[in-house]
Amino acid sequence: MTVNDYEMAWGIYAVSALGCMLAWFYFTGWMWRYLREPLRVLVAVLLFAPTVVDPARDFYAPSIAITVMDLLFKDGSDLWRAVADLFMYGAFVFAAYAVFVVVRLLLKSKKRAEKTAQRDAAHAAEHDDAEPELTLQQMLTRDAQSSESGLTAQR
Repeated sequence: MTVNDYEMAWGIYAVSALGCMLAWFYFTGWMWRYLREPLRVLVAVLLFAPTVVDPARDFYAPSIAITVMDLLFKDGSDLWRAVADLFMYGAFVFAAYAVFVVVRLLLKSKKRAEKTAQRDAAHAAEHDDAEPELTLQQMLTRDAQSSESGLTAQR
């Protein structure tokens, strides 16, 4: 296999894998978010994880393809290396996804707290506006009445 053939094969595979990924996005679109996203990450790892086929020439192949071919032809020469690569890439990608989920949950809870604070402030402002503001004359009259009632209470 020449370098041009190798690169052309990877190009064809990349386009096909992207098409499969788009189809998977379509098929999982109806699912609950916390089920849909890990399934999408899993399929991305299965489709895009490479493994070494020829160490001397640095040739790679999709890990899932190597795993399936070794299982079908009962050849086990590259099976465990391909499975190990799948698990390694899967661990890295799911760790990054877990960080993403934690950050998203923290941002969502912060946004929810801000929204609650705004709603409470608006609610308090409504109740403050419900009490009419007094004019200067009304305040003086109220103060005079309170001082008179204080004088009568002292007697």
